[in-house]
Amino acid sequence: MHTPTNDSDFSRTVEQLADEPSPYEPEVGSLPENDLTQADLENVNKTGTTTIGISTADGVVIATDMRASLGGRFVSNKNVQKVEQIHPTAALTLVGSVGGAQSFISTLRAEVNLYEARRGENMSIEALATLAGNFARGGPFFAIHPILGGVDDEGSHVYSIDPAGGVMEDDYTVTGSGMQLAYGHLEQAYEPDMSTEEAKTVAARGIKSAVERDTGSGNGVFLCEITDEGVDIHGHHDFDDVL
Repeated sequence: MHTPTNDSDFSRTVEQLADEPSPYEPEVGSLPENDLTQADLENVNKTGTTTIGISTADGVVIATDMRASLGGRFVSNKNVQKVEQIHPTAALTLVGSVGGAQSFISTLRAEVNLYEARRGENMSIEALATLAGNFARGGPFFAIHPILGGVDDEGSHVYSIDPAGGVMEDDYTVTGSGMQLAYGHLEQAYEPDMSTEEAKTVAARGIKSAVERDTGSGNGVFLCEITDEGVDIHGHHDFDDVL
């Protein structure tokens, strides 16, 4: 093995990095840690949840319900916004433990802001999805299964990020405890050439189908519309407002 020559450029670089635990950590620093056990997780706020993401030619539509529960047995909040903007033209849903999802969103948003500040351009949605998968795989963000939707120069994108860090892109996807009910509706109603307005109706009906039977989902719908101009999010407690 080649040994760096004393006083060479490479030798001095090694010395400069000697006190750094790792030069390849996320730009925001160390990830948060926790020591929660499985028993602890039974008593944390969870979203239960049904979240839907649909890609169209004009943008992306994300729909979520509005209920959080305590251990899946008690409705702890009836007005949870389960979709948050994390990028000028992208948003992420909250699925799983509320604390884990909120920390996940805050970390991604910080990375996106740093990327833009340092490079003078927005992160691509594909790069953002890869970063989200890496964080989910290696970080403490337990019990999350969000949807990432966004628009960039390459078009409209919808990704499912699984708890192990898997990243899968599709025309539409559903996550959460009501996913089977919502998928049944989307399989029948989705059309490849639908408009964004049509996608909003389909997504809202999918959430309504889930809240009728899934105890972890309920209390209304948040609709998020993403275009190349930005992210627009509105909540509705009455489905008649959007159907």
